[in-house]
Amino acid sequence: MLDRDQVRHVARLARLELTPDEEERFTSQLVGILGYVEQLSELDTASVQPTTRAIDERNITRSDTLHPWPAPETLLDCAPDREEGYFKVPKILAE
Repeated sequence: MLDRDQVRHVARLARLELTPDEEERFTSQLVGILGYVEQLSELDTASVQPTTRAIDERNITRSDTLHPWPAPETLLDCAPDREEGYFKVPKILAE
C-alpha cells in the first residue's frame, strides 16, 4: 500500500528531513492511518448530515450592542494625557 519511497516523497514535500529510522516508523504509522481511513470509508454515511462539530453548539456570547458611557469625562479624568476630549497616546506608527 505505502512504501518508504512514498514517505520520503511526502517528507520532501513537507520539507522534513527524516532519518532512516523515522522513515521506517512513519511508514508503518501511515499504513495504519490509511488503513483506518479505508475502514471508515466503508461506513454508510448517506443519511448523516454534514457537520463541523460533534456537539450542537450555538453562539453562547451576549449580543454586541452599543451602550454609551453616561459620563465620558470621568473616564478621561483617569487618563495620564488627553486632548480635545480623547485619550492622547504616544505615536507608534511612522508616517
